[in-house]
This record gives sequence, structure tokens and C-alpha cells, in this order.
Amino acid sequence: MSYEPYIPQTISEIVDLLGGMMLGPPTMQDADFPGRSVETEYFALNEGLKLAREDLGEERYSKLIELSNRMRAHFEADPEDTTGEAHKGYLLIHDMQALLTGRSAQAKP
Repeated sequence: MSYEPYIPQTISEIVDLLGGMMLGPPTMQDADFPGRSVETEYFALNEGLKLAREDLGEERYSKLIELSNRMRAHFEADPEDTTGEAHKGYLLIHDMQALLTGRSAQAKP
């Protein structure tokens, strides 16, 4: 059976997905979920953002997609979490969560 990512349906679920991404390795692979990967996780994240686009508004949606793309690039550049690029990706998760929840961002990569 192939892995089918869960597409978040609400802003709260997107925040939860980002929290799960924070706990995993930069590759997003998980032995318990064969087929889970950077590709499947970013598909779920970006599809969830599309579903929430109206609630987010265009400006916030555009910023979140830009942050998602940057975060993915950092993780793909450092799949073993050894060069510091993955750390920058994790910081962007915090920025995205802050933007989604209305909090101030904690860190700037």
C-alpha cells in the first residue's frame, strides 16, 4: 500500500502538520510510514495552504508558500542535518507557525 499524506483541512491542522515536521528528520522519511518523504510532506503542506487560502488572505498565503519553498530547499540541501541548512529550515517552521497563528516570529534565519 502506498503512503497517502493527510491534507490539512484547517489552519489549526496546518500548524499541527508543521509541528510534526519539526520533530522529524530533514528527509521527512519515517520507518513507520513507508513512502513518506519530502515530496509527500510538502504536497500535504501546500495543498493545505491552498484549502485555507481564502481564510489566510492573499498576502499571508503568498508569504506562507514562499516560506514553504525556502524551508524545503534548506532541508533538501542538508538531508543529514550536518551543515546548518536544515536548522534554517526548522527556524522557518517557527516563522510559518507564527504567521498562521498571529504570533510574532521567534527567529530569523
